[in-house]
Amino acid sequence: MNKKTINDLVVGESSSLTKSFSEADVLQFAQVTGDLNPAHINEEYAQTTIFKTRIVHGMLVGALFSAILGTKLPGLGSIYTYQSLKFVKPVYFDELIRATVTVKELIYEKNRVILDCVAKNERDEVVIVGEATIMPPQ
Repeated sequence: MNKKTINDLVVGESSSLTKSFSEADVLQFAQVTGDLNPAHINEEYAQTTIFKTRIVHGMLVGALFSAILGTKLPGLGSIYTYQSLKFVKPVYFDELIRATVTVKELIYEKNRVILDCVAKNERDEVVIVGEATIMPPQ
């Protein structure tokens, strides 16, 4: 696990995490959060949607950014203060997703780091974009 202070960070620095989401991951997320939307958990229903099959919860995919920020960049001791997410394309079960955060701005006087967040599928298509603000460890 990394632990970078604001003085250790450089604009343009990035870190990534790659993961696919199984049916078990989606069902567990649905149970933990209470988001039982049938688009995620009921194949028969999902076939009637524009996606034609079940899709992964967008917030589950977005949680990859949290994993990167809390363990890699900046890492241990970081405090999330803001996150925006735009869901651009659906993520399907067992599809390989690569989430990347990139340092966009360092605000030294407030100990804040602004990072761009992008997740892409295995076809290199953007599925989520956003921005995060973090208080790195002192």
